[in-house]
Amino acid sequence: MKKSILLALMLFAAVAMSAQTTGQLATYNSNRGDGGVTDAMYNYTAGSISEKYSERDVLADDNIQGSPYTSNSFSPTPLYYKDEKVGNIFYRYNALNEEIEIMKANVEGETIRSLARDKELNIRPNGKKMSFKTFVTSKQRTTNGYLTELVNGTEYELYKRINVKFTEATASQNSFVKAIPARFTKFTEFYMQKKGVNRMDEVLPKKGKLLKLMDASKKEAAKQFFKENDINLKNEVDLIKVFEFLNK
Repeated sequence: MKKSILLALMLFAAVAMSAQTTGQLATYNSNRGDGGVTDAMYNYTAGSISEKYSERDVLADDNIQGSPYTSNSFSPTPLYYKDEKVGNIFYRYNALNEEIEIMKANVEGETIRSLARDKELNIRPNGKKMSFKTFVTSKQRTTNGYLTELVNGTEYELYKRINVKFTEATASQNSFVKAIPARFTKFTEFYMQKKGVNRMDEVLPKKGKLLKLMDASKKEAAKQFFKENDINLKNEVDLIKVFEFLNK
């Protein structure tokens, strides 16, 4: 028990919140079982969930198109500290707030908490590691957020980011222009990191841009690979193929 409490102090920074805090009602499945993580580990709270958009009552408006979540439902996932599994929880990802919301059991009335933004913590839905990272966008802006690992090779790593933006409604100016409802718009971005380099850059869907991010020793081989294969860098499967090739 003492060991569990000490580990809990390292692992969690979370605080109780209602499902309405982020403006969306949670949906639940029939799984009423315990998530499998110890009480000492799960119940330690030392942080607060983001209220970046909580002042917007419009988030609960049914007229808004889309959702800030990648899925409104909570799904099961193992929880890891570095590479050590510490239990099982339920999660959903608020991509608007860059926040992983968690519950110990997926039942109505269960308190929703926020997973600490600790880079050593990670969840692994569908076997893919999702963790808090620092990265550089194509506009050279250093940003923090959650990325999902797609390729972890000997030389290069590839990650995916789901980003959601909120756009306010636009009223109709006249009978010829339709009103535009408020909406959440989902974007997918990709990032790469060279092993041993403390920098992660966005991968734009252009072969020339990707080549500039590679080591000189890889560029010619990559050019030949592009010639011999019908590669669409907007396609996640094709992008994975490229990085698997670069790691050979």
